[in-house]
Amino acid sequence: MAQQVLLIIWIVSLSSVHAQISYSVQEEMAKGSLVGNVAQDLGLDLKRLKTGKARVYTGDSAQYIELNTERGVLLIKEKIDREALCGQTTPCVLHFQIILENPMEFYSVSVEILDKNDNAPFFEKGEINFRISESAITGAKFVLEPAKDPDVGINGLQSYSLNPTGNFALNYKHQHGDRQNVEMVLQQPLDREKQEQISLVLTAIDGGEPQMSGNIQIHITVLDANDNAPVFTQSSYKATVSENAPIGTIVTTVRATDADIDVNGKIVYTLTNTLDGVRDTFEINEDDGVVKLIDFVDFEKARHYEIRVQASDHGGLTDSCKILVDVVDINDNKPVINIMSKANVISEDSKPGTVVTMINVQDADSGENSKVQCGISNTVPFTLKSSANNFYSLITNGDLDRERQSEYNISVTCADEGMPSLSSSVTLSLQISDVNDNVPVFEKKSYETYIPENNAPGLSIFTIKARDPDWNQNARVSYILEESSVNGMPVSSYVSISADTGVIHAVSSFDYEQIKDFMFRVKAQDGGNPPLSSNVSVKIMIQDQNDNAPQILYPIHIGSSLVAEMVPRSADVGYLVTKVVAVDVDSGQNAWLSYKLLKAAEKALFEVGLQNGEIRTIRQVTDKDAVKQRLTVIVEDNGQPSRSATVNVNVVVADNFPEALSELTDFTHDKDYNDKLTFYLILALALVSFLFIVSIIAILSVKFYRWRQERIFYKSNTNLPVIPYYPPLYTDIGGTGTLQHVYNHEVYRTIDSGKSDLKYMRPNNQSIISLDISEQGTLQHVRREKLANDESVDQVSFGFFYRFDLICA
Repeated sequence: MAQQVLLIIWIVSLSSVHAQISYSVQEEMAKGSLVGNVAQDLGLDLKRLKTGKARVYTGDSAQYIELNTERGVLLIKEKIDREALCGQTTPCVLHFQIILENPMEFYSVSVEILDKNDNAPFFEKGEINFRISESAITGAKFVLEPAKDPDVGINGLQSYSLNPTGNFALNYKHQHGDRQNVEMVLQQPLDREKQEQISLVLTAIDGGEPQMSGNIQIHITVLDANDNAPVFTQSSYKATVSENAPIGTIVTTVRATDADIDVNGKIVYTLTNTLDGVRDTFEINEDDGVVKLIDFVDFEKARHYEIRVQASDHGGLTDSCKILVDVVDINDNKPVINIMSKANVISEDSKPGTVVTMINVQDADSGENSKVQCGISNTVPFTLKSSANNFYSLITNGDLDRERQSEYNISVTCADEGMPSLSSSVTLSLQISDVNDNVPVFEKKSYETYIPENNAPGLSIFTIKARDPDWNQNARVSYILEESSVNGMPVSSYVSISADTGVIHAVSSFDYEQIKDFMFRVKAQDGGNPPLSSNVSVKIMIQDQNDNAPQILYPIHIGSSLVAEMVPRSADVGYLVTKVVAVDVDSGQNAWLSYKLLKAAEKALFEVGLQNGEIRTIRQVTDKDAVKQRLTVIVEDNGQPSRSATVNVNVVVADNFPEALSELTDFTHDKDYNDKLTFYLILALALVSFLFIVSIIAILSVKFYRWRQERIFYKSNTNLPVIPYYPPLYTDIGGTGTLQHVYNHEVYRTIDSGKSDLKYMRPNNQSIISLDISEQGTLQHVRREKLANDESVDQVSFGFFYRFDLICA
């Protein structure tokens, strides 16, 4: 057998949409044999074949051809048997497309399968039997079974030969549909007495190279006296039948006559078709020649049938005719939608006109029944464009937004033009891929929250949340604390934020007394490329906690000095003894102070104002009252839990200073002093106190020379001057808070606080007694009842000043 070679390569350019090329190859070529150089014939670059993912698309048909993208050639994928593929149909052509993507292109390719002489003619039966009357006249014809050859063209059946040729000659001619009618013609009369059995060999020969043939034995039995053969009224009949016609439908009726009578004139009708499936579809009544359907006919499988009918009498004489049956098409096939190439995902920033899917539509019907129109719903941003006959491209015709719709189910409907019309639909699912086109959006325009002071470092304060309508990495939000400063410190020293969750944590413990609120900004940034971000302001407000106890500003005990208040025995009810001054550095109700006497006798002489801390008499002084009294005042705030501080106030009930002095001396014995004070410390304190008192005496001697008690002051040569103590400056102008507006205090809390001044204004009937108990000393009794016409007094507008200070060296 000659080496299989490529026969024909031809290329035809169809349009700008696709091109068509054709090749021819012989059947039975080995797997991997070359069909054609498609890259060269189509003018395609090998790199384009790779990047475009070039492939062969054959629809539902078996794939016999494959594309080698490395070489750009078509190769035989499976050995091709032309007879199994096309039967007697010529030419036998394989149609397929070559598909490329990015951008989508396709090219139509047809490969004609050329026949080779690989099949010998054959007969279906092993032998042919005839019963021929000896009275058969010369020229009588006997129809023989034709041979079959699956090959076509020159390789198909070409001729017959009959051996021996004594009584019979062979006659054959071509019929409709390339069929052959083979007849055996009687040349010499038969003589049963001479030869009752005749054996002949019929040989069928094709025209291939090498030539092949097939044989069949013909056995003839010579009968007596039936000298008239049946004769059909027509040599050819025509009929039509609709596809899917019901079983039992009468196709046509044939008729033959025989001049003989009785048994020799009785005709039997039979079908002689063997290989074309006629006997499986049609049947004939052997008595009356009525042809009926015994199976459904399908226009798409066979459009024409040729039925061969033989009429035989009982004498063995025959005649034949043919029935040409045309199958009438009805619209019984829906369009078939084939997806040639499909993109499952498309980016939301795809431009209009982007090809998404390519489809091919086929309808097995014919005529108007095979004409198909396709369309899609108008509610999607896509359109269907016809690119060639029965080829469509689904393209975008609008903007896509994944956040508005992330998936489309596009229904493509194709309907034929038959009556009634048949249609098919296919749903194309298309995912819209995300691009980073949305910034994170916070749930609020700004955030405010509260946190109690004295929190634990690392405490979770609250959570901010930003959402990004994008998807996957583009929607992954990270939170970043923007750099800023609070009170000169970086904001990161106050708070931190979790990059993933947006939880804001306190880095340190907050103190309301140092910072009451602060503000910073947080940036939310997505994970896109490039990333998008947005900002939001966050305000943290510190809530006060009751973490500070009240502080007593007055009275103040310094060192061993003892301050006492003097109350005359003639004091009226409500007499103001002194005022306890306290503050609380907390705020709100945590700084609301209340004053109470910690120890109050049953018949107490004094009471303290709950809100203002003023100690007043609540009854007249009697002889039974103790001359010296110590009041313990507790100051409580209104926090939860409450905090408090206590102070002792010494009160002396006396009408004059000498009497008060003697009582104050007894106070010193009740005190618990530090015995470990060194002599040098006492000496230094005494010296400083003496110099300070001398200065005060000098000032007072000039400013208060009109004082009624100045004689007592000048007569006492050993008296020590008064050391005034002034509470800090706390002024309540409205008179509704802790302090009355008539009190003015100043406190200087430094390392030199011992040198600070304390100013105190009081009503004119109040006295102050100061006692230093480190050693026995003298009592300085200073009393001021009225300031008259002296504008040099510094801001003294109310009351009198009484103070006693006893310093022991």
